[in-house]
Parts: sequence; structure tokens; C-alpha cells
Amino acid sequence: MEKIKVGVIGTGFIGPTHIEAIRRLGFVEVVGLAEHGQEVAEQKAVELGIPKAYGDYRDMLKDSEIQVVHNCTPNHLHFQINKEIIQAGKHVLSEKPLAMSSEESAELLKLAKEHQVVHGVNFNYRQFPIVKQLETMIRNGELGKVNLVHGSYLQDWLLFETDFNWRLAPEVGGKSRAVADIGSHWCDTVQYVTGKKIVEVFADLATVIPIRKKSTSQGSTFGGQKGQEEAYEDVPINTEDYASVLVRFEDGVKGLFTVSQVSAGRKNRLSFEIACSQNSAFWNQEEPEKLWIGYRDQPNQTLLADPTLFNSEAKSSIHHPGGHNEGWPDALKNGLLNFYTFIREGKNPLSDKATFATFEDGHMSMCITDAILASHEQQKWMKVKVKQEVRA
Repeated sequence: MEKIKVGVIGTGFIGPTHIEAIRRLGFVEVVGLAEHGQEVAEQKAVELGIPKAYGDYRDMLKDSEIQVVHNCTPNHLHFQINKEIIQAGKHVLSEKPLAMSSEESAELLKLAKEHQVVHGVNFNYRQFPIVKQLETMIRNGELGKVNLVHGSYLQDWLLFETDFNWRLAPEVGGKSRAVADIGSHWCDTVQYVTGKKIVEVFADLATVIPIRKKSTSQGSTFGGQKGQEEAYEDVPINTEDYASVLVRFEDGVKGLFTVSQVSAGRKNRLSFEIACSQNSAFWNQEEPEKLWIGYRDQPNQTLLADPTLFNSEAKSSIHHPGGHNEGWPDALKNGLLNFYTFIREGKNPLSDKATFATFEDGHMSMCITDAILASHEQQKWMKVKVKQEVRA
């Protein structure tokens, strides 16, 4: 069978991880790469072993061999590039956020449906094997009725005032940072696991470091002289380092979550606990192979990821025997496996249920972020206003 041919736009941190995951599938091949400028594109193509290099992504979109395009660019480029990918008639897998506003994401969802292309968003935490196992346990009623949900997503990569990154600039990263960047992952994962949509929020946001120091030598070929004190310029910060958000789900279940990019020692700690009428369940992404299950009247348990212990609906998400832990790169591979299997089997994006996050999920995420920002600004509960119909 002929392999599905793919092009990737953007080669920062996330682009190469997509390429690696695609290559693990076997029936998909990355044949093209696009970067800003031909020289950079050719250099990256050589480094990554990709035959075609494009200094302008629009040239890649004209390549009839390429059937699918991954958008791995910075946030402010997502909308326009996603739009042009769809208009070129190619299937699209976008990094999140899907766009810079819910108006833009609604337009992309509408456009994807009109062109009937397969559309995905890289919300990969829902693709961890044990998260899938938990989703089946809750769906089958094994833990009882969901009573409440709480958790957090904590990082420390912006702890110091000298920490600086393009995501700090609203014109590039968007009007929200911690919520849009990592809170979106928490919300998507919890909605997937519980099968419930977030419909209302009450938020409190804070910029912990309002003035950051940006190195004036960043981008320099050789940097400063050895031993020379580094020079900085002060940059005002207008996006949040921290947020705590109360949430209400569509059936009345309540919850809350905290996100922070200034929590020392927490590298990428997405965690949540779901308290049900019979048991509770807790998962932490930094220990992805473990699911804690709590009991009232007997000792608590820790379920380790093991295909022999999984429900039948979750077995396809785990690929190694127990004790061979599968982590973040494997979750990404799972998401892409589901995405490309959908394409290979010729499924209809308008009618067939996807086993990966779609533009509908990406649009839902944008609407939740809008509501959180409005809630903080107005200091009251805000409903999540979905500007385009989203399937349950």
C-alpha cells in the first residue's frame, strides 16, 4: 500500500517531535518541510532527512504529492496557515491553539467542514494509554457517578525574571498565555476523560513577574565575551503567569484547576483527580504509567499501565508489555496513529466519530479561554459561548 505523503511547516521544538512520531507509524512518510527562507529550510531538511525543502510554505501547498500538512508554527501564524492548508484541499493537523481568537477558530471549523478535509489538533494528553483506560472506566460506570473534578498544570520554565520567550508577547503568543498554553490541555484532557463539556467559568489570573529582563544578546552568533556580564532590557508583561479557575460542567458537576508557569520544581505536571460516588482516580503526567484509585472502605490501589489489566476498549492505546513505560512521545504517536488511520480508512470527517482531537475540540478550547479572560476582567461567572455548533 502506498504511504500517505506529509509536509511539515515549522521546525522549532514541536516540528521534529511530529516528524519522529510520524516515522514510527510505518504507513506515513514525511516528504516535505517548510521554513522561513530557503537556506534555513534546506539546512533543516538535511538535518531531519527530508527530501523536499521549501522556503515558503505556500510553495509546499502547491505540491500535489503532499496529502497532509502539519502546522507546527508559532501561535500567531496558526489561523492563516491552517486556512490556506484547507483551501489547498489538504488534510491538516495543527498545533494548539487553533487560532488567536474564537472567531478565527469558528471560521476554520466551518471551512474544514465545507472542504471535507480531515482536521486534527494536537491535544495529545488524552492519548496516554492510562488516560484512555480511565476514560473507559468512567464511561462504563466503574467508579460511580462523577461528583467533582480538580487539578492543576504546573511548570517552572518562567520562574526567574530573566526567563524570556516569544510566548510572552501577546502579538505572537496570544492574549492569554498560561491558560491558553497549558490550561487548554488540562481542560481538553478532563473533558475527554469525563465526557462532559465545560460550560461556565469563574477565573482569577495574575502576572507574577510584571517586568521581565530580556537579554539584549539573544540572537547573537557568538554571544558576549567570556566572563562579561550579560546585558538586559526591561520588558513589561501583559499575559498571565498563573490562573485559578472554577468550572461548571454541562450536567452540573463542578470543579477547579490551577495553572502556573512559575512553580519551582514542576517541569510539566498536568494532574487531575476525579472524585466519583464509589472511587476517586488521580493521574499525574510526570508519572504517566500510574493511575491512583482511592477507596473509602479498603486500601487504595495504584494501577500500572499494562495491557493485560486494561479494559478491552483501551487495549489499542498501549503498545508494550507492563513495566515498559509509555510517555509523552508515545501519546503523540497514538494521536497521529488515530489521525492517519482515519485518513487511511477513508472515513468521513463530517459523519464518522474521530478518536483524536478535531478542530471542534480546538474551537471549544478557544471559547473556554475567551470565557476565562472575560470572567477575570469582569470578576464574575461567565458562560462558555460556542460560536459554532460543537458536537458532544
